Amino acid sequence: MTPSAARTPATPDTAPCLPVLAEDVRSGFTEGHHRGSLVLLAADGSVELALGEPAAPVFPRSSNKPMQAAAVLRAGLDLSGERLALAAASHSGEGFHLDLVRKVLGEHGLSPDDLQTPPDLPLDPVEAETYLVSGQVRDRLAMNCSGKHAAMLAACALNGWDLAGYLDPAHPLQRLVHQVVEEATGEEVATVGTDGCGAPLMAVSLVGLTRAFRGFVLAEPGSVERRVADAMRAHPEYVAGTRRHDTWLMREVPGTLSKVGAEAVQAVALADGRALAFKIDDGGARALGPVLARALGLLGVDAPVVARIGRAPLMGGPAEVGEVRAAF
Repeated sequence: MTPSAARTPATPDTAPCLPVLAEDVRSGFTEGHHRGSLVLLAADGSVELALGEPAAPVFPRSSNKPMQAAAVLRAGLDLSGERLALAAASHSGEGFHLDLVRKVLGEHGLSPDDLQTPPDLPLDPVEAETYLVSGQVRDRLAMNCSGKHAAMLAACALNGWDLAGYLDPAHPLQRLVHQVVEEATGEEVATVGTDGCGAPLMAVSLVGLTRAFRGFVLAEPGSVERRVADAMRAHPEYVAGTRRHDTWLMREVPGTLSKVGAEAVQAVALADGRALAFKIDDGGARALGPVLARALGLLGVDAPVVARIGRAPLMGGPAEVGEVRAAF
């Protein structure tokens, strides 16, 4: 399939008024709202709840990474375990992440100089402080997408494909990613943009995104989709980090596949095929946890980690004076 033309940008007169998914309440006063779209799928794949416009295309950002990881497997790259989880990661930049990116590159005759990720600090604030105190500077390896890029480069080296152009949408690897995204979501890519890491970014609907995640967890054992899902679920700390909600959720709710994306996108599939995806329209990441916790509750997930994910206190000096809370 070929991507359709990009949608005409919405104007104030045509932009949809999306429902409020979360609100900021400080000292008993509601000071802000986070609107967006959300979809929940039942175990049989039917839509259980739809809020906003979940059938409209969005950029899933890093929630597309499981599909990108499946594409490098389709290209013949033999990854498993932590290495495959890292290929689907938005890693925190912890030492074990950076060490494994270096190893993956070295195993395929590559080096960090081959990465085309933008120089960055570790994504995790604690790791970023430690990184800077140690005298290090922004680096391509530290950027949270370096595991994905390392896997893409390795797939190119294996196939004799151009390394310098691996981020070109017309590159054989990116054409394969495009194909995998359309097959997994069951819909045509609406438009192709550029992600923050420089890789091509395929726009699909939230319904399509949930369909993809559901398909990965229910795929036949040994299929590329199931291999990606199994690696991510077995090694969630390599998908995110030790202080990240994707890690907590996959570790504490067995069989769950979870992946956050920039601009407040989240997709989750449970072991039995229940799934969810949402996009906070303003990109407000602080609303992610409360909305995710509420959505998991509506899907019937009853685990202590849900309350932990949903905590988003607002501070007034050293004291908690409010919270970001779900509003649906």
